[in-house]
Amino acid sequence: MAKAAAPPAMTKRDVATARQRPLWRFVPILIVLAGLALGSLLGWHRYLSLGYLGDSQQALQGLVANQPILAPLGFAICYTGAVAFSFPAASVLTVVGGFLFGWALGALLSVLAATAGATLLFLAARTALAGTLRRRLHGFSARLAEGFERDAFTFLLVLRLAPFIPFVVVNIAPALFHVRLRTFFAATLIGIIPGALAYAWLGEGVGSVLEAAAAAGRHVGLKDLVTPEITIAFAALTLVGLVAAVVKSRWRRSVRMARR
Repeated sequence: MAKAAAPPAMTKRDVATARQRPLWRFVPILIVLAGLALGSLLGWHRYLSLGYLGDSQQALQGLVANQPILAPLGFAICYTGAVAFSFPAASVLTVVGGFLFGWALGALLSVLAATAGATLLFLAARTALAGTLRRRLHGFSARLAEGFERDAFTFLLVLRLAPFIPFVVVNIAPALFHVRLRTFFAATLIGIIPGALAYAWLGEGVGSVLEAAAAAGRHVGLKDLVTPEITIAFAALTLVGLVAAVVKSRWRRSVRMARR
């Protein structure tokens, strides 16, 4: 009887590394948690809302007009920090980007900043949690994890297209497995483009909505901007991604059978 295959070298290295650095590997994720807690205590989330945009509309537009270089750079830095520290404001910030800079530049800044922030959070989580869950999986769950690791790009791309999965969840979950940094980066960069374009397009036309809301004495929420058509479009994108994943999986299976 053939002997069982030895565990992958990556898993052994993860275990050894985790034993050698049991404390400092948690520092990045602790910084993220501390930043999130500090931001919540100081009320920074109030500045990451459409309500603040409505109250500061003229001041922000004046800043963008007077600082054509520093304003986009500052927006990108704030967006990156918000994503890295897990503030639930990515969609709202993309709308703000479209409002301030137009849909094209707003979407570009949002995609780059969101990808950078997500990658920072992924690296922090991977440093602290890499292999922790993977080593505890057995049987069917372990096989699912192996399948995810083999085709992480497609799986992550589908998750990025899905409008109902929280952005922060997709940033952290891959850190539990052996997902390569370049795979995570590429799937994130490509997968968030459709959503960024849609929300930035909404943002470019949000001025009239904000004015109407101000006249009515109320703040605008993201749900006031997202139409049923946009929701259906996101669902269709997710379905396309799922179909592509199934087709790719079956094609690979048929190729393997043909080689036997």
